[in-house]
Amino acid sequence: MEEKKLDLNSIIGFVLIFGILLFWFYQNQPTPEEIEAQKAQIEQQQEAENATEAEVSPAAVDSQPVNLQDSTSLADYRNAMGEFSFTSVSEGVTVLENDVLYLEINNKGGQITEARLKEFITYDSIPVYLVKDGNATFNLNFMTRNNRVINTKDLFFEPSLSSSGENQLLSMKAKVGPQQFLEYRYEIKPGEYLVGFTLRSQGLNNIFNNSQAVNLNWRLKGIRHNKSIQYGNRYTRLTYNHEDGKVSKLSETSDDEETETDIKWLSYRQHFFSSILTTNTPFETAELTSKNLVEEESKEARFTKEYSTTAPLQLEGGELSYAMNWYYGPTDIDVLEKYKDLGLVESIPYGWGIFGWINRHIFTPFYGFLSSFLPFGIAIVVMTIIVRLLMSPVTYKSYLSQAKMKVLKPEITELGEKYKDNAMKKQQETMKLYNKAGVSPMSGCVPALLQLPIFYALFMFFPTSFALRQKSFLWAEDLSSYDTIAQLPFSIPFYGDHVSLFPILASIAIFIYMMMTTGQNMQTQPGMPNMKFIMYLSPLMMLFFFNNYASGLSLYYFVSNLITIFIMLAIKRFILDEEKIHAQIQLNKAKPKKENRFQKKMREMMEQAEQQKKNK
Repeated sequence: MEEKKLDLNSIIGFVLIFGILLFWFYQNQPTPEEIEAQKAQIEQQQEAENATEAEVSPAAVDSQPVNLQDSTSLADYRNAMGEFSFTSVSEGVTVLENDVLYLEINNKGGQITEARLKEFITYDSIPVYLVKDGNATFNLNFMTRNNRVINTKDLFFEPSLSSSGENQLLSMKAKVGPQQFLEYRYEIKPGEYLVGFTLRSQGLNNIFNNSQAVNLNWRLKGIRHNKSIQYGNRYTRLTYNHEDGKVSKLSETSDDEETETDIKWLSYRQHFFSSILTTNTPFETAELTSKNLVEEESKEARFTKEYSTTAPLQLEGGELSYAMNWYYGPTDIDVLEKYKDLGLVESIPYGWGIFGWINRHIFTPFYGFLSSFLPFGIAIVVMTIIVRLLMSPVTYKSYLSQAKMKVLKPEITELGEKYKDNAMKKQQETMKLYNKAGVSPMSGCVPALLQLPIFYALFMFFPTSFALRQKSFLWAEDLSSYDTIAQLPFSIPFYGDHVSLFPILASIAIFIYMMMTTGQNMQTQPGMPNMKFIMYLSPLMMLFFFNNYASGLSLYYFVSNLITIFIMLAIKRFILDEEKIHAQIQLNKAKPKKENRFQKKMREMMEQAEQQKKNK
């Protein structure tokens, strides 16, 4: 949410409140006799608590250092928690870490209260945190047989840190007795972002109320990592995987909620980083919610979306037993492919259908190959050149169709003048001309449609490619974010408070390309008086829409359109000859042309419509 700045009235109000509090404390200072009485009362309470704690011998904790800070009295804790009051553990944290991941697990709740990725920083050079300052909670909610409502986030878990080879193991137990407890068990391996997580109970079958479900609740507010919070929020999304392998998502643009079944893993994605919970025993049902926290572009906003999941857990013989995993790490195919058995790579937003397949299996590995020996910006240019050259036959077909239409333009114009008062007849004669000349007005659209999967796949590739994150090229400091050549002292709606150069270059290239392909036809094409407006609208939309997008994507569009312009100039100058095209069209017109069934049907329909119009 966006943080509000203090105005003058707020400052004055805080000063007045502070002054009133100082006066109130001064008037209510205790007398020396009251202070001595309070000291005596505190000493008596501490003696009683020490005597109670001496009766119970807590389980031994491993010699690894654990930071403990008292936060609540044992008596108050036991009174609130009822059965779960065996240990005398108070608030503190235990650290689990390897060379890539740092975790803090709090005694209160036994949950992860800090998750930091060691190898990454944000756009403003701050370490990447996925969990910090209470932005996430993991809680089990259930009712006991004596109708007490228990929330594990309020319980104190006893830590026991040990090792198994190079792996670190942490057992967190909320105890009812020496052999009765609820345990969270964490295991972290060297170099891994995946943390093993076992959730189990022992001896609690007489504690759980079997008529009430044990509900798991996981909530997280996505922390901002991007320079543009609106851009990053477009790719921040709750994704989940069903037991049958189907991957589903909540809305990325608005608040959303769903009740789903048979969930194997949940991904709270924050554009380039993800917090994922997997389970070997699928959640039979789960209530999922996603709330958008971004209203407008803001430098002060800290969070993108708020996610929550509530899922009832199954009891086996009156006990809990779930083998799970936590993943805190990059949304990077090179990392997630290590966990193929869990299917986490499916959480990457490649796009849907054929577009996603092209992105994942062609562009992602191809760019990875190029960037392995080329600078990242040069790799984009080289990949763009290769893609455009491979698509050049389609470009040739499109330009050939335009050349044929250009040759026929005088005859089409003549038909338009001849039948200007009879639109049906004009259309009928124009279709006859196309048929005789062997020209299809739709032939120019087919090549464009063939290129759509390529364009859309690349549109999804650049904003979601982790390989581009914080990689520089020319004046762009980060190819996964916008480039800046000028900072504006104000913000323009839909544009922003900065000027990006790559979108400007791409807009100019698109305008030149549209002038070459459609500019000559727009003024005279009958029935299309406003088509010329599109020639100016498209570059303008490019300029505004991509000002906050990844500079790598704008670089691709600039280079792509530039290459297309050169290809079309080469086709026009060295390959196509308009005089030969005209001669071929005239030869086609002289040949008898047999109508196919579709053309015959269309002609008959036009003739019937013309006859009905005459009769009327």
